[in-house]
Amino acid sequence: MSLDRYITLGRSGLRVSPLCLGTMTFGEDWGFGASAEDSHRILDRFTERGGNFVDTANAYNNGHSEKIIGDYYRGDVAKRQQLVIATKFFGGMSKNDPNSGGAGRKNIIWSCEESLRRLNTDYIDLYWMHCWDYHTPIEETMRALDDLVSAGKIRHIGFSNTPAWKVTQAQLLADRHSWERVIAVQLEYSLLERTIESDMMPMARELGLGITPWSPLRGGLLSGKYRRGLQQEPSRSWSRGNLDDRCYDVIEVIVQIAEEIGSTPSRVALQWVCAQPGITSPIIGARTLQQLDDNLQSLDVTLSAEHLKRLNELTTPALQFPASYIQTSALFRNAGMTVNGETAPDSAMMAAEKY
Repeated sequence: MSLDRYITLGRSGLRVSPLCLGTMTFGEDWGFGASAEDSHRILDRFTERGGNFVDTANAYNNGHSEKIIGDYYRGDVAKRQQLVIATKFFGGMSKNDPNSGGAGRKNIIWSCEESLRRLNTDYIDLYWMHCWDYHTPIEETMRALDDLVSAGKIRHIGFSNTPAWKVTQAQLLADRHSWERVIAVQLEYSLLERTIESDMMPMARELGLGITPWSPLRGGLLSGKYRRGLQQEPSRSWSRGNLDDRCYDVIEVIVQIAEEIGSTPSRVALQWVCAQPGITSPIIGARTLQQLDDNLQSLDVTLSAEHLKRLNELTTPALQFPASYIQTSALFRNAGMTVNGETAPDSAMMAAEKY
């Protein structure tokens, strides 16, 4: 499979590549990341391979990530049109100004204008709410976003890091008022973080939303470079805090499978995410061309049913109630029969005749 095998995002006509290029590491303002020159080389490689979906945020490297992207196609209208640019609002960008962050109308409109300026464009293809703002009524957020769509400044709306019930509420409000609907959700998802399988993934499938997972390699932990017995540790404290015995167990199996199929751990971990139902375009990050090339080759990896089973069983999450209860409901719902391909044995509850 190649990057130019495009898919539509959610219930929309927006065509995106099967992998999305995440650009949080574009810029060095945070003390890590790629220079503007290296970032442009990464963009060149990604687009040469057919990739068109690029994700950023106003807060990434204090806006520098957006500027690097804008400088990449500056003055080239055709180059800009070929890219699907996604960016986010929410992050506070002006010190001592409480209205420079969040999901209120004042900030959404200001943030959009600032992102348009940094991105050197007059429209944004996909505008994400970076996180749910529990201080702001969702009606205000949705109406402001709908106004931006009507004004031609954004094309589509997405939600990131927002509870399933809030996404559903927003979608129902959009339907009721004929506002622009949300087309996708951006959520953390990997072999080490599968809790969205409780509510978020079923919600997305029911509402026809695309799912673009972030951190499919769990901050690089699943790249294979961190293993038991090695002294090397992640440089970022967040990654170090998640490097525990369970993590090492998962890494070992990923490494084994990679060796069995002649691939790399990163490609195996990414392909597992791509193979999950409802997933549209996992977001891959890269600070170097070597990292990008390795991640892109995950599209050429084929995991057997046995490989998928090993990974699934090893990382099965403890789902929140009632998801865990619903999973076992076939035992007393199907009465021992097969329904839609699902077969479950009779439970003790169903064994006796009715009185």
